[in-house]
Amino acid sequence: MIKRLLYFCFLFSIIINAQDRKIPVDTIITTSHQVNINGVRVSYKSNTGTLPVWDDKGKVIATLFHTYYYRTDVGDNSSRPLLISFNGGPGSASVWMHLAYTGPKILKIDDEGYPVQPYGVKDNPNSILDVADIVYVNPVNTGYSRMVADKEGEYPDREKFFGINADIEYLADWITTFITRNNRWRSPKYIIGESYGGTRVAGLSLALQERQWMYLNGVIMVSPADYKVIRVGGPVSSALNLPYYAAAAWHQKALRTDLQQKDLLEVLPEVENYTVNTLIPAIAKGGFISDAERESVATKMAQYSGLSKESILQHNLDVPTSFFWKELLRDKGFTVGRLDSRYLGIDKMAAGTRPDYNAELTSWLHSFTPAINYYLQEELNFKTDVPYYMFGPVHPWNNEDDNTRDDLRQAMAQNPYLHVLYQAGYYDGATTYFNTKYSMWQMDPSGKMKDRLRFEGYRSGHMMYLRKEDLKSANEHVREFIRSTSNQGKSAKY
Repeated sequence: MIKRLLYFCFLFSIIINAQDRKIPVDTIITTSHQVNINGVRVSYKSNTGTLPVWDDKGKVIATLFHTYYYRTDVGDNSSRPLLISFNGGPGSASVWMHLAYTGPKILKIDDEGYPVQPYGVKDNPNSILDVADIVYVNPVNTGYSRMVADKEGEYPDREKFFGINADIEYLADWITTFITRNNRWRSPKYIIGESYGGTRVAGLSLALQERQWMYLNGVIMVSPADYKVIRVGGPVSSALNLPYYAAAAWHQKALRTDLQQKDLLEVLPEVENYTVNTLIPAIAKGGFISDAERESVATKMAQYSGLSKESILQHNLDVPTSFFWKELLRDKGFTVGRLDSRYLGIDKMAAGTRPDYNAELTSWLHSFTPAINYYLQEELNFKTDVPYYMFGPVHPWNNEDDNTRDDLRQAMAQNPYLHVLYQAGYYDGATTYFNTKYSMWQMDPSGKMKDRLRFEGYRSGHMMYLRKEDLKSANEHVREFIRSTSNQGKSAKY
């Protein structure tokens, strides 16, 4: 009888102590740290937690998880730059640039970016925290960010969050709340976005100006996705892939000897010139191209891509990237990665037109997933039973009315302070470096603002910062960009 009573008491205590698994709507955990950056000891604090999203009636409809790093050994922060960081997807958490690029901690990985055990993090001696404070933002349904139900248990309409323009609208509101809460209105402000995050921050640049009256100093586009090129298709979209094919083939030693013996940066200008002046017009001719020109173009494409002339002709000069990833090293038994073609995969069958999986992404998830879960809970002391969404449920995503490239141009036209830095890896086959260059060229057709646009390329892929050498140079480019555009004491005028 006593044992049974104790058993029921035990069960009752479990029921009483059990709680619904949900994230707090508005909470911050503060921790103190130090890190050596470029040989200088930097003291900083981290605010990790959530901040609400409100609707137009003032009701909480979501909460965004974020991590805010701010230097504590500089005194007044009114002139200290602030960098607001977004990843992409859409549906991706802010983990990637947080734990591998600009932040004070980075993954324990090898010098080329491959995972090593035991998993974890280490100090980042290249972090830009020495020159700017940083906040890493997780949009709704990424990381620990979630929609919030009302008193009746009803969740808000998903259309408020999951689309190009909805995403920009609520994030602009949230940024304003964050800036106000943390007293950063006087600071020079920058936004950085990777992949789809490039679409996001391009749109935010104008939304912050026109809806929130917040003017930025800089926008940083990391491997940006410009869907005006990627999703449209056609001769330009197809031809722009060739310089990437050349880069990936060069890295995998698949080019003919005379090209392979040259440095990558000697090869690429030649391929870019051929792409713009010959390949785009050739593909544009479609079935009315002459046999002689078709043969000539296929021969040159084969030389530059590492693919066979026959396979190029079979695709009518329009070679899909998925076929390239499968075909380039097919004879060696490997596929190459989509987001970073330095990575190799093994398919079930050599036959086929696309790889079975993304070799690079599985490698990255190896090290990022355990590291972010460990780091947030054990080093930043943010405890929760809510799962961290590396990739969250945000689909279907509304891609209509994408005017973000022109939004960025308009924001620059209105704001003489605003500069843009583009960063891209040569081996990225998803948002290729030449797509990025083309997008930059097209953004301001007048050419009147081209002195405020800057491009930097790296010998790695989509996450170019995973390679140690590029981590250092890419951070230094961001650091230079921030220092040169803070505009202290300069008037904003033409």
